[in-house]
Amino acid sequence: MYNNQNNALAEQKTFMLPAAIPEGEFTQEELAEDMDGLQMSFPRIKIPAGGALQFEIPSDDPESPDYEKTLVGVILSNFPNNAYWPEGSEYDDTATPLCSSVDGKQGIGEPGGSCAACALNKFGSAAEGNGKACKNMRVLYLLRSGEFMPLQVTLPPTSLKPFREFMNQSFMLRRRATYGSVVQIGLKKMSNGKDDYSVATFRRLYDFSGEELAQIRQFADGFKEQIRMMLQQRAAVNETQHDDGCDYGSGNVEVLPVNGGAKFNYGQPLDGEREALPA
Repeated sequence: MYNNQNNALAEQKTFMLPAAIPEGEFTQEELAEDMDGLQMSFPRIKIPAGGALQFEIPSDDPESPDYEKTLVGVILSNFPNNAYWPEGSEYDDTATPLCSSVDGKQGIGEPGGSCAACALNKFGSAAEGNGKACKNMRVLYLLRSGEFMPLQVTLPPTSLKPFREFMNQSFMLRRRATYGSVVQIGLKKMSNGKDDYSVATFRRLYDFSGEELAQIRQFADGFKEQIRMMLQQRAAVNETQHDDGCDYGSGNVEVLPVNGGAKFNYGQPLDGEREALPA
């Protein structure tokens, strides 16, 4: 069903922003009251391991996620994200990074400091192979047509090169922001001779123009401002945690305007994801 929807979107070249979605049977005030004191987090999408060619999409039933071959939408925002885990626990979901950076520039923890100058962020610093001890990732916020909340898609190191090449060809050389086009993210199976792994693929489907472009620009600008504030808050919380050893949790964060100017509280899913990478 989802692939049919994606294909239809590409053919019709239509995109429905949250502000254009008709009101449901419950008011924004009722929804906001239900969420008072709670956090909403973006649905997290990882690049699958083992060469799998489908994305796992969270659903309202944790035991029965949805699966899609491609993701179609608008990249509202994207930014680097680094993390360094203790050797041997890089892929342990319960392990806490020794050092992390929510913007790929300033690390907090041990060793901390400038990511650009960090020895652990150099090729050859990994315990095995020529890779980096610090995992360089990139977080994309992909808004799909007709949805209120964007997906948080985390790219592991093996998908950074195809994303960089896609950005250069489809946006930078055309002097166009990512929110100005609808894109498709797929998967490709690769092998290093020992293990199979999955790499993200990217394709620009079509560009926005006129009033449609003006609307998506306004929405994206507001979203990016919220993300910048979330990054600042996350960095401050991380620094406080490392200073006194206390776990403060993610706390409440800034809110993102959606349909009719109403707002939802969003959580802080900005730590990136750990992915089983090829050796």
